Amino acid sequence: MDYKFDAEHTFFTSDTHFSHANIIRFCHRPFKDVDQMNEALIANWNRVVEPDDTVFHLGDFCLGGSAEWNNILNRLNGKIYLIIGNHDRKNIRQGYMNKFEDVVMQMRIEVGKRSIYLNHYPFLSYGGAYRDVWQLFGHVHTSPNSTGLDTSRLDMLLPTQYDVGVDNNNYTPVSYEQVRKIILKQIDKARNI
Repeated sequence: MDYKFDAEHTFFTSDTHFSHANIIRFCHRPFKDVDQMNEALIANWNRVVEPDDTVFHLGDFCLGGSAEWNNILNRLNGKIYLIIGNHDRKNIRQGYMNKFEDVVMQMRIEVGKRSIYLNHYPFLSYGGAYRDVWQLFGHVHTSPNSTGLDTSRLDMLLPTQYDVGVDNNNYTPVSYEQVRKIILKQIDKARNI
């Protein structure tokens, strides 16, 4: 399989937690209920992702059974690759896996000429970390209101790593170009410290 993707048509996201009512409280999401959250996440997704774009979802896609997964997947634009998160493992069921381009534990892709490692979790050490390979991740629900157990440990990450989760990105998938600008700014800031 060719893991090279067009920079203009590639997006990243994570931790949508579709149909997960408790995530609203856990992460201080600004939604009154799960229906409002699902609708906002779908609208934000389809506002930026076109039907032929590629989206890498870095885990914790949806809670519930096939009905919930199919309902959401049928409404999202793009060709979606799922990198499995901790919540996905227990919710993977027959009947909708074929709606993803691929379902894997991790991936290393190339966008433009940039090598990017994708995993649900941020790693302190990953292949190519010291050779200019970027890592995109989710799981930690970074946000202005971050209060989770992992918050203090995020300071140990390299400037070439970025949380593409919805809580960190206005509940919207981010384009490769957005990620590129953010990481280059992080690298520049690290050089000037």
